[in-house]
Amino acid sequence: MQIKTSSLLPFFFAIAAGVLAPGAAAFAAGAHASKPAAHEKAAPSKKATPSKKTAAAANALPPLEAQTALAANPPALPAKAWLLMDFDSGEVLASANADEALPPASLTKMMTSYIVEQALRSGKLKPTDLVTVSQNAWCRGSSTESCMYLPLNSQATVIDLLRGIIIQSGNDASKAIAEHMAASEEGFAKLMNAEAQRLGMTHTHFVNPTGLPDPAHKSSARDLAILARAIIKDGAEYYPIYAEREFKYNGIKQGNRNALLYTDPSVDGLKTGHTEEAGYCLVTSSKRNDMRLISVILNTHSAQARADQTRTLLGWGFGSFEKTTPIQPGAVVTTAKISFGKADTVAAGLGAPWLLTVPRGVQVQTAVVLKPGLEAPVTKGAVIGKVIATSNGKPMGEAPLVAQADVERAGWLLRAWQHITSLFGK
Repeated sequence: MQIKTSSLLPFFFAIAAGVLAPGAAAFAAGAHASKPAAHEKAAPSKKATPSKKTAAAANALPPLEAQTALAANPPALPAKAWLLMDFDSGEVLASANADEALPPASLTKMMTSYIVEQALRSGKLKPTDLVTVSQNAWCRGSSTESCMYLPLNSQATVIDLLRGIIIQSGNDASKAIAEHMAASEEGFAKLMNAEAQRLGMTHTHFVNPTGLPDPAHKSSARDLAILARAIIKDGAEYYPIYAEREFKYNGIKQGNRNALLYTDPSVDGLKTGHTEEAGYCLVTSSKRNDMRLISVILNTHSAQARADQTRTLLGWGFGSFEKTTPIQPGAVVTTAKISFGKADTVAAGLGAPWLLTVPRGVQVQTAVVLKPGLEAPVTKGAVIGKVIATSNGKPMGEAPLVAQADVERAGWLLRAWQHITSLFGK
């Protein structure tokens, strides 16, 4: 990959390679972008002094052991909370302090971008809609916040703001779209909290669209993984933006702060975050072959640490789990008895392909549970039961069973005869 010296990419490659100080999230882009942001403060020099290394080591938390794990030998990571989730099922494969409410810093902007994406999908917003940059949204060029560097009273398109939020972590872009959609940051926070509740994010409360510190602004590792999964599932046409390495706006090119995008081709998102209170945070999605995993690292001690811990967690996940197909697509799983129908039975099978994530080498057994008292009419595709996958008696997952054909209701004479024979157990 050819890299220009005026871009940010050399700094990010340096981060990924560990050349910068462990406490640095260094990047710069032009005269304006060279100012470090509160969410991603840059080191003043590429060369780390021993005292800085010592300080970074002193700030490191002790390794946090897994509290839940579905496979052996999960890593212990020096963070306040961490989690690994299987994307397909939403099952947590390993975690520690998964439900502790912590400051999420710029990981907040995943909810901001998600709401924008859903508004685009529903037609409430159009990519070309223009948004005005108010005095409140305008970034003054200080070193206290990350910015897209939108000029005061200028207008930007919704799609440019979305890129500014995701790639550049722009507080100005986040505030501008919040005011455009809900008149104020406070109004937009209500939308954020309503969406969090709908998604089942039970340990989350948002106060603003940026993640700037507030005592009431919290989220958890589990909740952020739930949000990441929703972003990938519900916004497929916009999800590729999370993998874009840089974005140029107003003549200023800035790079994505996610160092893994430059070193791991399987990584295609999602978001970094940093404040003094929140520490260094990272939510990542990685897909290798037919398996996608979502990882969350909250409050570790450096940008290098969050990248390294994510690599460790993903490496353990992909090395410890595999995909299996308990039942082949199209197979008849069982035959269900139907009362008062023109046919006495109906074939039952899976409505969709079933891929299950299990520890490597585990043997999976299946059991069928049908709904009791099935009566005609039954429509093809109707859910009439479920199949449960277990390993050594431990539940591993389940999938719905659906009718493979229509069963019409019988006429009254036949129904009466069926009723009489049922009374005699025939």
